[in-house]
Amino acid sequence: MLNNNSDRLSEIFGALADPTRRAILVQLTQGPTTVGALQTPTPMSAPALSRHLKVLERAGLISREVEAQWRRCRLQAAGLRDAAEWIAEYRSFWDDKFDSLDAYLEETGKDSRTNSTRGAPDNDTD
Repeated sequence: MLNNNSDRLSEIFGALADPTRRAILVQLTQGPTTVGALQTPTPMSAPALSRHLKVLERAGLISREVEAQWRRCRLQAAGLRDAAEWIAEYRSFWDDKFDSLDAYLEETGKDSRTNSTRGAPDNDTD
């Protein structure tokens, strides 16, 4: 059974899986932005943008607020932090695996250079 943290991570990574939503997050790194301004760079209908914003909001990656007639969106770093922390847990695992691979390739590379020169004619001409 999945715990709440796993469910939350599934929502976060699901939201991040879409390139349009990632582009929206990039725009929001510049600061709070109106929904209309988010719609400008890409040819997208208002309902389509609204669906993307709902996914991002549900994942905790953005917040939306209404100020008079303006609907503003703001990036929420906590959601991205949760994803980064989850990835960081596996970083040491992968670093160890890559170190082992480097050592193996270095070892086999030396062996193959040694083996390839055995029995090879001497190309040294005086």
